[in-house]
Amino acid sequence: MQNEFWHERWEKQQIGFHLDEVNKVLLKYWPAMQASSGSRVLVPLCGKTLDIVWLLQQGHAVVGIELSEIALDELAAIISAELQLEIDKSRDGDQVFYRADKLLLIAGDFFAVRPQQLGKVDVVYDRAALVALPKPMRDDYCRHLWQLSQQAPQLLVTFTYDQQQMPGPPFAVLPQEVEQQYQPYYHAELQEQREIIDTEPRFRERGVTSFLQDVFILTPR
Repeated sequence: MQNEFWHERWEKQQIGFHLDEVNKVLLKYWPAMQASSGSRVLVPLCGKTLDIVWLLQQGHAVVGIELSEIALDELAAIISAELQLEIDKSRDGDQVFYRADKLLLIAGDFFAVRPQQLGKVDVVYDRAALVALPKPMRDDYCRHLWQLSQQAPQLLVTFTYDQQQMPGPPFAVLPQEVEQQYQPYYHAELQEQREIIDTEPRFRERGVTSFLQDVFILTPR
C-alpha cells in the first residue's frame, strides 16, 4: 500500500477509521500495562487519535508517528486546546516535528524514523497501525517497531474477519499471524476477542458478516 493512498484519505477527509472518543480498549487494558506516570509511550501510525490526549492527561510522555501532516496539524490543535500546551512545529527534510512538554509528534514515513530520534520508549500502544498495513508490509513493520521501541511491551489491537468479504484496510490480522509475526521478539497473550459487527455498520455495509476485535498484550521474550 502506497503512501499516496493515506495522503489522499486525509486530504479528502475519508477517515472513517478515526474515533471521536478515547478507545474503550485503551481505557480497559491500559492498567494491565503497569506504565508508571512519566512513562514514554510510542503510538505508531497515530492519525489524530484522542487516545494521545488521554495518555498525556495520565502523566505519560507520548511519541506519535503519522504519515499525514494534515492529521498531525489537527491533532496538535486538539492537544493545544485541551491541555493548553504550546506546540512548536518544525521541518527537517521530509519529516515534520511537533514538540511540547512530554510530547513529540513526527509526520513522515514510519520506516524512515530512526531510534535515536525517539529516545527511550517504555510502552507501545498499537491500536491502528498493524491493521492498516497489507500482509507484505507487516514483517518489515514489526521488525522496525521492535527496533524503534527497543522491544518495549505493547498493547496491540487487531481484527479477525473474512478477508475475502472486504479487501481492507483495516486488514484482518488473525491471532495466529500475531503470534507468528511477533514470536522472535514477544510473547503474545490474547486478552479478549469480541464481536463488534453490530457497532460497526460501515463494515456490514461492505459485506462483512463477522468482525472480531482482538486485544493482545505483548511482553518481551
